[in-house]
Amino acid sequence: MVEVKVDAVRVYSMSSHRVVILKDLESERFLPIWIGQPEAEAITIHLTNTRVARPLTHDLIVNAIRELGATVRYVIVNDLREETFYARLVLRTRDGKDLSIDSRPSDAIAIAVRVGCSIYVDDDIMAQHGQQPEEEAGQEEDLGAFKDFLSTLDLDDLDKK
Repeated sequence: MVEVKVDAVRVYSMSSHRVVILKDLESERFLPIWIGQPEAEAITIHLTNTRVARPLTHDLIVNAIRELGATVRYVIVNDLREETFYARLVLRTRDGKDLSIDSRPSDAIAIAVRVGCSIYVDDDIMAQHGQQPEEEAGQEEDLGAFKDFLSTLDLDDLDKK
């Protein structure tokens, strides 16, 4: 498992699609995952310490997990099938057993940032789909396709929320 952190949540400038960018904690690799607008906002709201009047869905889930006496140990992006990422929430029940629950990566990440648990990506998924900027010796860093991808994102839109 590769431990990652949420590096950014961005808006694709050509449409209203969102992407969460997970960064490998031990290298410069990134894993972009397309997510829905509500999940992007749920992640961003928590990362920016924005106050909301009532609990959002992910807050409700975290509250329910805690009230049931469980804790979120970690989340893992564990599979990619037909261009769709899959994830698991790993909970520790009150009797000390681990419980693995299927989740969309966006929901798992929204919960992870709320509880402060680790986020992982399966080794094979990161090896096959992680992107790493390449640097040429003596020249300005060449980000290639990754730079092209980032240039399509509308970063100003996040400040409006």
